[in-house]
Amino acid sequence: MNIIFIGFRGTGKTTIGKMVAQKLGKVFIDADEYLEQRQGRTIKDIFAEGGEKLFREIEAQIVQELCLLDDKVIATGGGVILREENVRRLKKNGIIILLDADVDTLHKRIHEDARIQQKRPNLTNRGAYEEIEYLLAYRRPLYDRVADFVISTVNLSKQDAANKIIVFINTYVKDLRKD
Repeated sequence: MNIIFIGFRGTGKTTIGKMVAQKLGKVFIDADEYLEQRQGRTIKDIFAEGGEKLFREIEAQIVQELCLLDDKVIATGGGVILREENVRRLKKNGIIILLDADVDTLHKRIHEDARIQQKRPNLTNRGAYEEIEYLLAYRRPLYDRVADFVISTVNLSKQDAANKIIVFINTYVKDLRKD
């Protein structure tokens, strides 16, 4: 069974995902990095070439590939939940962990992380704060619907978040074995 991290960019999917993978002795895969390696180009370049439509098609192919793997920790892109086929595939062999944060926190983290700004394109013609607010309002119900566990990363250290997630995973797997 895979451990799948979902949530908006800036929630800590990659950082906390790596911590969880290390603590559990599992391989970590960042789906966006995997996509860029397989494509030989950046997500920004894909958007420039064919917009969000092309990116989401490629992302769906990558999700399909990653879901054939087992016993991995996978951090997905923030919009992976926009396609029902992705959700079905991820849930089939995965525990879905939603990392959540409020708009102010996300804006601050994204603004302070040059790597995110460089690698990820804007998805709307709104300003940075307004884009987060708009997309999060649309995506939050989708995130909540698919998550097996939700944890806010606003007032927790990354280490504490990783520890709480591991406690949940161990309980979840134990409960599955009872059934």
